[in-house]
Amino acid sequence: MLTVASASTPLAEHRADLLAVAAFAPEAAEDRPADAPLEPPVLTEGAAALGDTLGIDLAAELVAVGFDASPGSSVRVPTRGAVPAPAVLVVGLGPRSKATFDHLRRAAAAAAQAASRSDAVATDLHLALGGDQTLATEAVTEGLLLGAYRYTDFKSDVPVATLADATLHGGDPDIVDAAVAAATVTATAVAFARDLVNTPPQAKRPPALADRVVAAVDGTRVAARVLDEAALADGGYGGLLGVGQGSTEPPRLVELTYEPDGWAAGGRHVALVGKGITFDTGGLSLKPSASMETMKMDMAGAATVAGVVTAAAAMELPVKVTGLLALAENMPSGTATRVSDVLTIRGGTTVEVLNTDAEGRLVLADALVHACELEPDAVIDVATLTGAAIIALGDRIGIVMANDDDLADAIVDAGARIGEPFWRLPMGEEQYGEELEGDVADLRNIGGRGAGTIRAGLFLSRFVDERPWAHLDIAGIAWTESAAGYRTKGATGSPVRTLLAWLRDA
Repeated sequence: MLTVASASTPLAEHRADLLAVAAFAPEAAEDRPADAPLEPPVLTEGAAALGDTLGIDLAAELVAVGFDASPGSSVRVPTRGAVPAPAVLVVGLGPRSKATFDHLRRAAAAAAQAASRSDAVATDLHLALGGDQTLATEAVTEGLLLGAYRYTDFKSDVPVATLADATLHGGDPDIVDAAVAAATVTATAVAFARDLVNTPPQAKRPPALADRVVAAVDGTRVAARVLDEAALADGGYGGLLGVGQGSTEPPRLVELTYEPDGWAAGGRHVALVGKGITFDTGGLSLKPSASMETMKMDMAGAATVAGVVTAAAAMELPVKVTGLLALAENMPSGTATRVSDVLTIRGGTTVEVLNTDAEGRLVLADALVHACELEPDAVIDVATLTGAAIIALGDRIGIVMANDDDLADAIVDAGARIGEPFWRLPMGEEQYGEELEGDVADLRNIGGRGAGTIRAGLFLSRFVDERPWAHLDIAGIAWTESAAGYRTKGATGSPVRTLLAWLRDA
């Protein structure tokens, strides 16, 4: 993984393959004619100083090549031997009045990607906006690390040269070093989640994925416990067993626990629950082949939870965090759950399965009951739960449903602050609650047409007691078909950063 460090020497003196600096786009003028000449970008102090060292009018150079300094844009300028580095990369932040820390994150990702076949990059991007140096440094570090991410475990031809070192020049060394350290933990957790999701399904069937997660936390402050099929049967986890019974590989429930030093009963405790369908065929309610192509990502909720718990432990956050990974493979076979079968969830609630492709809510039901039995202060579940979430908000905005306004607001605020926006949907109890009531069993696993995301969240609410609970539907944001900034193609690792920001605030 790319290593990020700080330095106090002038940027121009660094012997990197690439020096990255920033520029702002001109503030838009409403009366500016469409055919008017391109206005020069506004250089940051560091970019202007570097231009002087190079002996060029850097702003004029940027105009000459048509660089508009829009967010995430970049252009390479040769140094012609004026400094040790062979090239300068100017990245755009958009207009200064609209630039955010997330623009810094995107700019840093652009720098990492431009230097992907180099050994080293140096930058002063963390100084570009001024203001809070901690937040700026964390954003730049995350952008560099996440922009450099590649999943190559199954590639036979991997480029020999990959970016190994990034150096942040300038700023308060103590502040920068601490922010780099925290952001590195966050980005490592995101990369871990991405790796798990990107792994092909034959390499992460439930027992194998459970073993991999347990191995990953070995030697850390995270304790792991795995409930196998026998323990699940003894404990009455009928949702997990029912979904997993069509597969030759049985389900697992993984419990990860991080407890900070000095924590005692009554201290703050948060439970995170992740949907972990390692591959989703739809079961006997079989999906079309095209709809299965990305279904290795149906365990992104569990991957998120694993990443967050490991990062919380690495950061030594002062809150106990329990993560529950509900792992099953949803396959059609002679032993698969049939449409109209009845499953008994842990705690005794019975559910008539009217669609075996609405399986995520069944494994989550067991895990949510388990989570509440631990008596945490709050429960959050994370799941690629409904295609309706993608229809509603696409692949850039996540969905929150909650029984507690303060918890919902805190998650939305955390996501907005770090560039992972969420939108809250209503619970819809008065409108759709009766549709969940079963004729044969206590509940049915699907309701009427429309409002699929709300109906799914409402189903989950039946397995949560009165404690604060939030449901994050990440079906849209957990995966992307096109790279954009620090969101590389495939698994995005969202919303690991949101939940970590929320925990750090708690």
